[in-house]
Amino acid sequence: MIRLSLCIATLNRARFIGATLDSILAQLEPEAEVIVLDGGSTDDTSHVVGLRATGRDNVRYIREATKSGIDADFDKAVSHARGEYCWLLADDDLLKPGAVAQVLAACREGYALIVVNAEVRSADLSEPLDVQRLPYAQDRVYAGSEMEALFADAAYHLTFIGAAVIPRKTWMERDRKSYYGTEFVHVGVIFQAPLVGAALVIAEPQIMIRYGNAHWTARAFDIWMFKWPRMLWSFPTVGERVKQAVVAREPWRDVRNLILFRAKGAYGRAEYQRLQRQGAAGLAGFWPSLISLLPGVFVNLACVAYVRLLSPRSKGTLLDLYASPYWVGNIIGKH
Repeated sequence: MIRLSLCIATLNRARFIGATLDSILAQLEPEAEVIVLDGGSTDDTSHVVGLRATGRDNVRYIREATKSGIDADFDKAVSHARGEYCWLLADDDLLKPGAVAQVLAACREGYALIVVNAEVRSADLSEPLDVQRLPYAQDRVYAGSEMEALFADAAYHLTFIGAAVIPRKTWMERDRKSYYGTEFVHVGVIFQAPLVGAALVIAEPQIMIRYGNAHWTARAFDIWMFKWPRMLWSFPTVGERVKQAVVAREPWRDVRNLILFRAKGAYGRAEYQRLQRQGAAGLAGFWPSLISLLPGVFVNLACVAYVRLLSPRSKGTLLDLYASPYWVGNIIGKH
Protein backbone atom coordinates (compact mmCIF):
# COMPACT_ATOMS: atom_id res chain seq x y z
CA MET A 1 0.00 0.00 0.00
CA ILE A 2 1.29 3.43 -0.94
CA ARG A 3 0.32 5.82 1.83
CA LEU A 4 2.39 8.87 0.82
CA SER A 5 3.30 10.26 -2.60
CA LEU A 6 6.02 12.91 -2.62
CA CYS A 7 5.06 15.01 -5.65
CA ILE A 8 7.60 17.29 -7.33
CA ALA A 9 6.87 19.57 -10.28
CA THR A 10 10.05 20.72 -11.99
CA LEU A 11 11.34 22.72 -14.93
CA ASN A 12 15.01 23.22 -15.82
CA ARG A 13 16.34 22.60 -12.34
CA ALA A 14 19.02 20.01 -13.08
CA ARG A 15 21.41 21.93 -10.81
CA PHE A 16 19.23 21.34 -7.77
CA ILE A 17 16.83 18.45 -8.19
CA GLY A 18 19.50 15.79 -7.79
CA ALA A 19 20.26 16.94 -4.24
CA THR A 20 16.53 17.17 -3.53
CA LEU A 21 15.96 13.58 -4.64
CA ASP A 22 19.02 12.32 -2.78
CA SER A 23 17.66 13.79 0.46
CA ILE A 24 14.38 11.91 -0.16
CA LEU A 25 15.69 8.58 -1.42
CA ALA A 26 18.03 8.21 1.54
CA GLN A 27 14.95 7.84 3.77
CA LEU A 28 12.22 6.54 1.45
CA GLU A 29 10.07 3.83 3.03
CA PRO A 30 7.95 1.07 1.40
CA GLU A 31 4.75 3.05 2.03
CA ALA A 32 6.07 6.04 0.07
CA GLU A 33 6.76 6.87 -3.58
CA VAL A 34 8.21 9.81 -5.50
CA ILE A 35 6.53 11.42 -8.52
CA VAL A 36 8.56 13.89 -10.60
CA LEU A 37 6.49 15.79 -13.17
CA ASP A 38 8.78 17.56 -15.62
CA GLY A 39 7.09 20.41 -17.47
CA GLY A 40 9.31 20.06 -20.55
CA SER A 41 12.82 20.81 -19.27
CA THR A 42 15.45 21.68 -21.86
CA ASP A 43 18.43 21.23 -19.52
CA ASP A 44 19.87 18.01 -18.06
CA THR A 45 16.92 17.32 -15.75
CA SER A 46 15.90 14.07 -17.47
CA HIS A 47 19.40 12.66 -17.03
CA VAL A 48 19.71 13.75 -13.39
CA VAL A 49 16.31 12.30 -12.45
CA GLY A 50 16.78 9.23 -14.65
CA LEU A 51 19.95 8.22 -12.83
CA ARG A 52 18.03 8.15 -9.56
CA ALA A 53 14.85 6.54 -10.92
CA THR A 54 16.54 3.64 -12.72
CA GLY A 55 15.82 0.35 -10.98
CA ARG A 56 13.37 1.90 -8.53
CA ASP A 57 9.68 1.03 -8.68
CA ASN A 58 8.90 3.76 -6.16
CA VAL A 59 10.31 6.64 -8.25
CA ARG A 60 8.40 7.71 -11.35
CA TYR A 61 9.53 10.38 -13.80
CA ILE A 62 6.88 11.85 -16.11
CA ARG A 63 8.09 14.28 -18.74
CA GLU A 64 5.61 16.57 -20.47
CA ALA A 65 6.30 17.78 -24.00
CA THR A 66 5.56 21.41 -23.08
CA LYS A 67 5.24 23.41 -19.90
CA SER A 68 1.79 24.11 -18.49
CA GLY A 69 2.76 26.29 -15.53
CA ILE A 70 3.64 25.32 -11.98
CA ASP A 71 0.05 24.99 -10.77
CA ALA A 72 -1.05 22.72 -13.61
CA ASP A 73 2.12 20.65 -13.29
CA PHE A 74 1.54 20.00 -9.59
CA ASP A 75 -2.04 19.08 -10.42
CA LYS A 76 -0.76 16.58 -12.99
CA ALA A 77 1.75 15.17 -10.52
CA VAL A 78 -1.02 14.49 -7.99
CA SER A 79 -3.15 12.89 -10.72
CA HIS A 80 -0.33 10.36 -11.31
CA ALA A 81 0.10 9.64 -7.59
CA ARG A 82 -1.01 6.40 -5.98
CA GLY A 83 -0.69 7.49 -2.37
CA GLU A 84 -3.45 8.22 0.10
CA TYR A 85 -1.68 11.53 0.84
CA CYS A 86 0.34 13.79 -1.43
CA TRP A 87 3.26 15.81 -0.10
CA LEU A 88 3.94 18.64 -2.56
CA LEU A 89 7.63 19.48 -2.71
CA ALA A 90 9.75 22.12 -4.40
CA ASP A 91 12.45 20.87 -6.76
CA ASP A 92 15.34 22.59 -4.97
CA ASP A 93 14.71 22.15 -1.24
CA LEU A 94 16.06 19.32 0.93
CA LEU A 95 14.28 17.01 3.35
CA LYS A 96 15.86 16.72 6.77
CA PRO A 97 16.70 13.21 8.03
CA GLY A 98 13.62 11.43 9.37
CA ALA A 99 11.15 13.72 7.57
CA VAL A 100 9.45 10.96 5.57
CA ALA A 101 8.95 8.81 8.68
CA GLN A 102 7.54 11.80 10.56
CA VAL A 103 5.04 12.66 7.85
CA LEU A 104 4.07 9.02 7.33
CA ALA A 105 3.28 8.72 11.04
CA ALA A 106 0.98 11.74 10.75
CA CYS A 107 -0.69 10.27 7.64
CA ARG A 108 -1.57 7.12 9.60
CA GLU A 109 -3.57 9.29 12.01
CA GLY A 110 -5.96 10.30 9.21
CA TYR A 111 -5.66 14.09 9.37
CA ALA A 112 -7.53 16.18 6.79
CA LEU A 113 -4.37 18.26 6.27
CA ILE A 114 -0.78 18.07 7.46
CA VAL A 115 1.30 21.27 7.55
CA VAL A 116 5.05 20.72 7.68
CA ASN A 117 7.30 23.28 9.31
CA ALA A 118 10.61 24.27 7.71
CA GLU A 119 13.83 26.14 8.25
CA VAL A 120 15.01 28.74 5.75
CA ARG A 121 18.56 28.98 4.44
CA SER A 122 20.40 30.98 1.82
CA ALA A 123 20.23 29.65 -1.74
CA ASP A 124 23.47 27.70 -1.28
CA LEU A 125 22.21 26.42 2.11
CA SER A 126 25.27 27.81 3.89
CA GLU A 127 23.57 30.49 5.99
CA PRO A 128 20.56 29.95 8.28
CA LEU A 129 17.99 32.71 7.86
CA ASP A 130 15.06 31.41 9.90
CA VAL A 131 15.41 28.27 12.00
CA GLN A 132 11.63 27.74 12.20
CA ARG A 133 9.10 29.45 9.93
CA LEU A 134 6.22 28.64 12.26
CA PRO A 135 7.32 29.43 15.83
CA TYR A 136 5.60 26.47 17.47
CA ALA A 137 7.16 24.76 20.48
CA GLN A 138 5.09 21.62 19.86
CA ASP A 139 2.78 20.10 17.29
CA ARG A 140 -0.58 21.81 17.01
CA VAL A 141 -3.95 20.39 15.94
CA TYR A 142 -6.74 22.54 14.46
CA ALA A 143 -10.24 21.09 14.51
CA GLY A 144 -12.28 21.22 11.31
CA SER A 145 -14.24 24.10 12.84
CA GLU A 146 -11.04 26.14 13.33
CA MET A 147 -10.46 26.96 9.67
CA GLU A 148 -10.01 30.68 10.35
CA ALA A 149 -7.43 30.05 13.06
CA LEU A 150 -5.48 27.77 10.72
CA PHE A 151 -5.65 30.42 8.01
CA ALA A 152 -4.49 33.18 10.35
CA ASP A 153 -1.59 31.15 11.72
CA ALA A 154 -0.39 29.22 8.66
CA ALA A 155 -1.55 30.84 5.41
CA TYR A 156 1.70 32.71 4.83
CA HIS A 157 3.79 29.63 5.69
CA LEU A 158 1.75 27.70 3.12
CA THR A 159 3.07 29.96 0.35
CA PHE A 160 5.97 27.52 0.60
CA ILE A 161 4.55 24.52 -1.25
CA GLY A 162 6.56 21.96 0.71
CA ALA A 163 4.47 22.83 3.75
CA ALA A 164 1.40 21.04 2.37
CA VAL A 165 0.50 17.36 2.73
CA ILE A 166 -3.03 16.88 1.39
CA PRO A 167 -5.21 13.77 1.08
CA ARG A 168 -5.28 12.88 -2.61
CA LYS A 169 -9.05 12.35 -2.42
CA THR A 170 -9.51 15.93 -1.19
CA TRP A 171 -7.29 17.27 -3.98
CA MET A 172 -9.10 15.39 -6.73
CA GLU A 173 -12.57 16.32 -5.47
CA ARG A 174 -11.88 20.06 -5.22
CA ASP A 175 -11.55 22.79 -7.83
CA ARG A 176 -7.98 23.23 -9.02
CA LYS A 177 -8.24 24.87 -12.43
CA SER A 178 -9.62 28.12 -10.99
CA TYR A 179 -6.28 28.51 -9.23
CA TYR A 180 -4.03 27.85 -12.23
CA GLY A 181 -1.76 30.85 -12.67
CA THR A 182 -1.89 31.92 -9.01
CA GLU A 183 1.39 30.11 -8.18
CA PHE A 184 -0.37 28.69 -5.10
CA VAL A 185 -2.89 26.11 -6.34
CA HIS A 186 -2.40 24.07 -3.15
CA VAL A 187 -3.57 27.00 -0.99
CA GLY A 188 -6.66 27.27 -3.16
CA VAL A 189 -7.38 23.56 -2.71
CA ILE A 190 -7.02 23.83 1.07
CA PHE A 191 -9.09 26.94 1.83
CA GLN A 192 -11.82 26.94 -0.83
CA ALA A 193 -14.07 24.86 1.44
CA PRO A 194 -14.04 23.63 5.06
CA LEU A 195 -11.75 20.72 5.84
CA VAL A 196 -13.53 17.47 6.70
CA GLY A 197 -11.49 16.78 9.80
CA ALA A 198 -8.60 18.11 11.84
CA ALA A 199 -5.37 19.61 10.53
CA LEU A 200 -1.98 18.90 12.10
CA VAL A 201 0.98 21.27 12.12
CA ILE A 202 4.29 19.44 12.65
CA ALA A 203 6.31 21.90 14.71
CA GLU A 204 9.79 20.45 14.18
CA PRO A 205 11.16 21.65 10.82
CA GLN A 206 11.39 18.81 8.31
CA ILE A 207 12.64 20.75 5.27
CA MET A 208 15.46 23.12 4.40
CA ILE A 209 14.27 25.86 2.04
CA ARG A 210 16.63 27.57 -0.40
CA TYR A 211 15.61 31.20 -0.01
CA GLY A 212 15.57 33.42 -3.10
CA ASN A 213 15.86 30.49 -5.51
CA ALA A 214 12.24 30.35 -6.69
CA HIS A 215 11.33 30.49 -10.39
CA TRP A 216 8.93 33.36 -9.74
CA THR A 217 11.36 35.75 -8.01
CA ALA A 218 11.40 38.04 -11.06
CA ARG A 219 7.59 38.26 -10.88
CA ALA A 220 7.44 38.95 -7.15
CA PHE A 221 5.63 42.30 -7.43
CA ASP A 222 2.77 40.86 -9.46
CA ILE A 223 2.48 37.84 -7.20
CA TRP A 224 2.54 39.57 -3.81
CA MET A 225 0.66 42.72 -4.76
CA PHE A 226 -2.06 41.09 -6.90
CA LYS A 227 -2.22 37.31 -7.22
CA TRP A 228 -1.74 36.33 -3.58
CA PRO A 229 -4.19 38.84 -2.03
CA ARG A 230 -6.76 38.28 -4.78
CA MET A 231 -6.78 34.55 -4.10
CA LEU A 232 -6.92 34.84 -0.32
CA TRP A 233 -9.73 37.35 -0.42
CA SER A 234 -11.75 34.99 -2.63
CA PHE A 235 -12.11 32.27 0.03
CA PRO A 236 -15.64 32.03 1.49
CA THR A 237 -14.33 30.00 4.45
CA VAL A 238 -12.56 32.98 6.04
CA GLY A 239 -13.98 36.27 7.32
CA GLU A 240 -12.72 39.65 6.14
CA ARG A 241 -11.17 40.55 9.50
CA VAL A 242 -8.99 37.44 9.43
CA LYS A 243 -8.08 37.97 5.78
CA GLN A 244 -7.05 41.55 6.53
CA ALA A 245 -4.77 40.33 9.31
CA VAL A 246 -2.94 38.08 6.84
CA VAL A 247 -2.81 40.36 3.79
CA ALA A 248 -4.51 43.59 2.77
CA ARG A 249 -6.95 43.37 -0.12
CA GLU A 250 -4.79 45.87 -2.05
CA PRO A 251 -1.32 45.78 -0.45
CA TRP A 252 0.08 48.10 -3.12
CA ARG A 253 -1.75 50.96 -1.39
CA ASP A 254 0.78 50.70 1.46
CA VAL A 255 3.63 53.07 0.58
CA ARG A 256 6.07 50.94 2.58
CA ASN A 257 5.47 47.97 0.28
CA LEU A 258 6.17 50.05 -2.81
CA ILE A 259 9.36 51.48 -1.32
CA LEU A 260 10.63 48.00 -0.48
CA PHE A 261 9.85 46.65 -3.94
CA ARG A 262 11.53 49.70 -5.47
CA ALA A 263 14.63 48.97 -3.38
CA LYS A 264 14.58 45.34 -4.53
CA GLY A 265 14.43 46.43 -8.18
CA ALA A 266 10.93 45.00 -8.64
CA TYR A 267 8.92 48.23 -8.88
CA GLY A 268 9.26 50.89 -11.57
CA ARG A 269 7.23 52.66 -14.23
CA ALA A 270 5.94 49.45 -15.81
CA GLU A 271 4.56 48.30 -12.47
CA TYR A 272 3.11 51.76 -11.79
CA GLN A 273 1.25 51.60 -15.10
CA ARG A 274 -0.18 48.30 -13.93
CA LEU A 275 -1.35 50.03 -10.75
CA GLN A 276 -3.03 52.74 -12.82
CA ARG A 277 -5.07 50.05 -14.51
CA GLN A 278 -5.98 48.77 -11.04
CA GLY A 279 -7.31 52.16 -9.96
CA ALA A 280 -4.36 54.12 -8.54
CA ALA A 281 -5.63 57.44 -9.83
CA GLY A 282 -5.75 60.97 -8.45
CA LEU A 283 -4.19 61.59 -5.04
CA ALA A 284 -4.02 57.85 -4.39
CA GLY A 285 -1.75 57.57 -7.39
CA PHE A 286 0.64 60.36 -6.40
CA TRP A 287 2.82 58.33 -4.06
CA PRO A 288 2.92 55.21 -6.26
CA SER A 289 3.99 57.44 -9.16
CA LEU A 290 6.63 59.27 -7.14
CA ILE A 291 8.13 56.09 -5.68
CA SER A 292 8.41 54.52 -9.14
CA LEU A 293 10.64 57.47 -10.15
CA LEU A 294 12.91 57.57 -7.10
CA PRO A 295 16.56 56.65 -7.78
CA GLY A 296 16.72 52.95 -7.01
CA VAL A 297 20.27 53.08 -5.64
CA PHE A 298 19.34 55.57 -2.93
CA VAL A 299 16.15 53.74 -1.99
CA ASN A 300 18.10 50.48 -1.79
CA LEU A 301 20.78 51.99 0.45
CA ALA A 302 18.15 53.51 2.74
CA CYS A 303 16.33 50.18 3.06
CA VAL A 304 19.55 48.26 3.69
CA ALA A 305 20.46 50.70 6.45
CA TYR A 306 16.99 50.46 7.98
CA VAL A 307 16.96 46.66 8.01
CA ARG A 308 20.49 46.33 9.36
CA LEU A 309 19.90 48.83 12.16
CA LEU A 310 16.27 48.29 13.13
CA SER A 311 15.32 44.84 11.86
CA PRO A 312 18.47 42.71 11.90
CA ARG A 313 16.50 39.45 12.08
CA SER A 314 15.01 40.11 8.63
CA LYS A 315 17.84 38.25 6.93
CA GLY A 316 15.75 37.22 3.93
CA THR A 317 14.79 40.82 3.21
CA LEU A 318 18.43 41.82 3.46
CA LEU A 319 19.42 39.12 0.97
CA ASP A 320 16.73 40.40 -1.41
CA LEU A 321 18.14 43.91 -1.12
CA TYR A 322 21.67 42.67 -1.77
CA ALA A 323 20.41 40.78 -4.84
CA SER A 324 18.81 43.95 -6.24
CA PRO A 325 20.27 45.52 -9.39
CA TYR A 326 20.36 48.74 -7.32
CA TRP A 327 22.71 47.37 -4.65
CA VAL A 328 25.97 49.25 -5.03
CA GLY A 329 28.03 46.07 -4.90
CA ASN A 330 26.20 44.68 -7.92
CA ILE A 331 26.58 47.96 -9.81
CA ILE A 332 30.32 48.12 -9.13
CA GLY A 333 30.69 44.47 -10.11
CA LYS A 334 29.33 45.21 -13.57
CA HIS A 335 32.02 47.78 -14.26
